[in-house]
Amino acid sequence: MQAQPFSGGFADPAIASATAFRQVMEAMARPGTIHTITGAVPPEPLSPATGVVLLTFCDPDTPVHLAGPLACDAVRTWVAFHTGAPIVRPSRCMFAVGAWDDLMPLSAYQIGTPQYPDRSATLIVQAEQLAPNGAILSGPGIKETHALSLPEIEAFQQNAGHFPLGLDFVFTNGDCMAALPRTTIVTQKGDV
Repeated sequence: MQAQPFSGGFADPAIASATAFRQVMEAMARPGTIHTITGAVPPEPLSPATGVVLLTFCDPDTPVHLAGPLACDAVRTWVAFHTGAPIVRPSRCMFAVGAWDDLMPLSAYQIGTPQYPDRSATLIVQAEQLAPNGAILSGPGIKETHALSLPEIEAFQQNAGHFPLGLDFVFTNGDCMAALPRTTIVTQKGDV
């Protein structure tokens, strides 16, 4: 069922946002693990998982950038109605949403400052696939290694080089999501 701009939000916002918050935090704490996250029916081309993340983390003090086809009136209206988040250009956002290619270049987003590394953007990438294969992930929250289908390994390696600054990523596909915080070390299969 396709959502209308003023429908498709959380049925019970307090419970749904608390549940979704725990799921996203679990994904951030365990990089590369894939989680099912439901509760929103946003308008296309926004995926259900992306809609849930936006409803959970965005409010009038959380600027959002919509990239590519997601910068349409239906999505803009839905985000504004359900979250109150202002829609801004990449350099001013706290969250950016779009397909990988539409979010480029990564240098357009805030990576924080030495005094305030938390003042960086989180990119919600609507991925063509989300599978436990491809790039090898290691680092905090990963016992040995995980694998995750990533669009461009070098970009994540460069991002990790900015630590403690850098971007954080949430990947969505349908009602699934996985996270890749800036602390995660990304290598190609065979480089481990």
